[in-house]
Amino acid sequence: MPAATPPEVDDVDRAIVAALVADGRTSFTDLGRQVGLPTSTVHQRVRRLEQRGVLKGYTAVVDHEALGLPLSAIVSVTPFDPAAPDDVPERLARVAEVESCWSVAGEESYVLLVRTATPGRLEEVLAEIRTTGSVATRTTVILSTPFEGRPPSRS
Repeated sequence: MPAATPPEVDDVDRAIVAALVADGRTSFTDLGRQVGLPTSTVHQRVRRLEQRGVLKGYTAVVDHEALGLPLSAIVSVTPFDPAAPDDVPERLARVAEVESCWSVAGEESYVLLVRTATPGRLEEVLAEIRTTGSVATRTTVILSTPFEGRPPSRS
């Protein structure tokens, strides 16, 4: 059985998605102005994008420094025992400082985004990750974020 093809997303849909990525609180009226369509048409298109799962939700953009979490790190994890059940995400879900967990291909099994207040706290969190997850870690501290959350490309 051939793989199902995803529903077509045209250039107007992409422009709507890009505008919502830039500002998820943009009104339908402003979206209409940006993409050159009536408000009612934009509203229908956004609803269809939501129903088709292209738009999965709307989030707030957080200034982590203002929240007292200025230190961010990418932590790659590799299970000590590759034959053990793969329940690393479930075990690490309770570590509050782990903001994101991605399953990846390559030497590591997962990559985590960790945010903490201090280098000392990062060290404690890494020890907790290793113990709780039964994993080895490799850590890269993020110095700055020139950009993130860009709208998807056309290709």
